Amino acid sequence: MLPAMDLSADEKIIFQGHPSWRAILGFYLKGVAIAIVLGIIAKLVSSTTSVFVVILVVLALTLAIGFLKRWATTYTITTRRLNIRRGIVSREIQETRLERVQDVNYSQSVYQRLMQIGDVDFNTAASGGDYDFIFYGVADPGGVVQAVDRATGVNSAGSHGLGEPQAPGEPQAPGV
Repeated sequence: MLPAMDLSADEKIIFQGHPSWRAILGFYLKGVAIAIVLGIIAKLVSSTTSVFVVILVVLALTLAIGFLKRWATTYTITTRRLNIRRGIVSREIQETRLERVQDVNYSQSVYQRLMQIGDVDFNTAASGGDYDFIFYGVADPGGVVQAVDRATGVNSAGSHGLGEPQAPGEPQAPGV
């Protein structure tokens, strides 16, 4: 169950989720490699230490930490705002109003494309430094971008683009 968010009366959740499990697969693979290396070291250093126990403990810690990292991060898009919540004991909440979103882009490295995940970067009026607003490792980055487009009305008539919408058949202004 995802953590509850205080919503206004006319506010609706458009998207809510955690980073994909595929986004932390690299973390799990590193944990397996570390477990194997520590198992080999344990075998070389001491004949009484059970290699199996060392490997099992490191793998269990890796799985627990990876699960908690993923579960403790929640991304939410409502009809009014974007929200990122991180943490279990201590909490970090990052939030901005949708009106402040200027651009929404997503990127996928080769690894991310293979894993069918990506990072969605929201450029806001306050972007830069501490105000980077990024949903890391989401399963459908294109779908998240489309959800924000629907919420902000980018495709609807209005002055969201380079000019005012024109009726079909109207001549364009010079230079447009």
